[in-house]
Amino acid sequence: MRWWHIGPVARLERTVFGADAWSEELFWSELAQGALRYYLVAVDDDGWDAPVGYGGMAAYAEESYIQTLAVTPAGRGTGLGTRLLATLLSVARARGAAMCALEVRTDNAAAQSIYRKFGFRGAGVRRGYYQPSGADALVMVADRIGATGYGKLLDRVLDSPVAPR
Repeated sequence: MRWWHIGPVARLERTVFGADAWSEELFWSELAQGALRYYLVAVDDDGWDAPVGYGGMAAYAEESYIQTLAVTPAGRGTGLGTRLLATLLSVARARGAAMCALEVRTDNAAAQSIYRKFGFRGAGVRRGYYQPSGADALVMVADRIGATGYGKLLDRVLDSPVAPR
């Protein structure tokens, strides 16, 4: 993700997350963190101003955190979210992370299912985490992303195509 993606990504963020969406300023702040962050954008054939998905993470020494991950409503079910997640986890591994954590809405069963495929498990609930909606977040942790077998899982996902929309 580069600075010119922020406006289009923020618009997609509002589409996907509604009132709980991050502001453009928050995306600017995240990108300003430099090497401690990694953000990526998936675009369709219309170019950089038409993002179909994005994701971002924070990486510190042996730990990483998925900060955000979203796919357009039309892009859901194509494997794009799975591929974005696999890319983020691959980068986290390359940076030396052995574990990864994230928060996901407790009512987002589809996202939780994808995270479980990558070895994430529930570790607790943050009540009223999402604002301003007050929705609860399930904290999920994958503590073996540094394992050899985990790299093979990521390679399989990254070698598979994304289904057309």
